[in-house]
Amino acid sequence: MNYIRAAYVYSGNLDKVTADDLKILTHINIAFGLVKNGCVTVDHIREKLSAIENIRKMKPEIKIVLSVGGWGAGGFSEAASTDEGCRLFAKTAADIQREFTLDGIDIDWEYPAIDEAGITATPEDRENFTRMLRYLREELDNCKAFDGGRCLLTIAAGAGKYFADQSAELPVITEILDFISLMTYDLAKFDGYTGHHTNVYDPDSDDPRFAWGGASTVEYFHEHGVPYEKMVYGAAFYSRRFNEVKSNDNNGLHQPAGVLNLYGPGFTDLYYNYIDKNGWTRYWDDTAKSPWLFNGTDFITYEDEQSIAEKCEYIKKKGILGIMYWEHGCDETRKLLATIGDGLADD
Repeated sequence: MNYIRAAYVYSGNLDKVTADDLKILTHINIAFGLVKNGCVTVDHIREKLSAIENIRKMKPEIKIVLSVGGWGAGGFSEAASTDEGCRLFAKTAADIQREFTLDGIDIDWEYPAIDEAGITATPEDRENFTRMLRYLREELDNCKAFDGGRCLLTIAAGAGKYFADQSAELPVITEILDFISLMTYDLAKFDGYTGHHTNVYDPDSDDPRFAWGGASTVEYFHEHGVPYEKMVYGAAFYSRRFNEVKSNDNNGLHQPAGVLNLYGPGFTDLYYNYIDKNGWTRYWDDTAKSPWLFNGTDFITYEDEQSIAEKCEYIKKKGILGIMYWEHGCDETRKLLATIGDGLADD
């Protein structure tokens, strides 16, 4: 099988993508286009997109996609609220596709019908999202990818029941999309307790707050109409941190904490300064297939080579299309990407 091995790359990090990276990667998602006044725009990152040409020279067959949105990026609900708005959104996205001869568009609306990120949201977003994607698919069908073929249309989906139940008509949009990238990270929202943020399986805990992992997301999406072969599984090259942990029980895992769910160090910093260094000890949850760090007072949940390898095995076992990760610049050691290359090598 030819697996997808996709990197989300901040536009400012595009020039850091190396020839060795491209030996492994099949897709690059540029982060991020934005929605302004109903139009998709890249004016804020336009000068950074010159790096695309150099990437193409190193690997012409790489698929380069513009991802539109990201956490806290609004404008989607307003654009999708009318038929005319959906058409304008789709046309301006297709214009960018043509201008830069990309390979498609990825929509990262976080999240339709949910205002958690502080953006406009209405219950109608769910159906309007479908309409928006239909128009975008039609526009992209009138474009050509870099190789002259069909343009990709994908989305990034939140890794919880809420996305299937509230945000998206999954059985319908799955027919429109080439695949869905599952953001199987940022899972650590446990009402004042520490926990894993990118674990493969549910932890061994009697507390239902902790009973969710990436595999649960996969199965829930599958039950709601998404074939395994249209899913791309998500990995995190960054960590989440909890401070002022109130108990040393279970080496800090599933314990109350005073400061919750901060954005933690990237893997580069973790590797050189945290993992079994400077008072931090690495632990492994063999049920959830996830590591964590604890120093007696603070807790870090993260991804390492062992957890990435477990994800690759899970992907192969379930027949999932591949893996993606956020974000390329977080691992200058390239150890996590190398593990992906080894774990999901093409047959």
